[in-house]
Amino acid sequence: MVETYVRLLCPDCEKSWEESPNDLPEPSATFYCPDCNAENRLSEFARTERDLETMQTL
Repeated sequence: MVETYVRLLCPDCEKSWEESPNDLPEPSATFYCPDCNAENRLSEFARTERDLETMQTL
């Protein structure tokens, strides 16, 4: 079984990391950067359109 990950990028501090979409809230939910605590919708942390599509489908 292949594990799916989405790439995230903080729009404030530019920290980048990967998370399993199963461990994330829905894309419209409030999400916090683990480094700078910036508060944005999760969809704003998606690094690419493909990452956003993955979040939306899973």
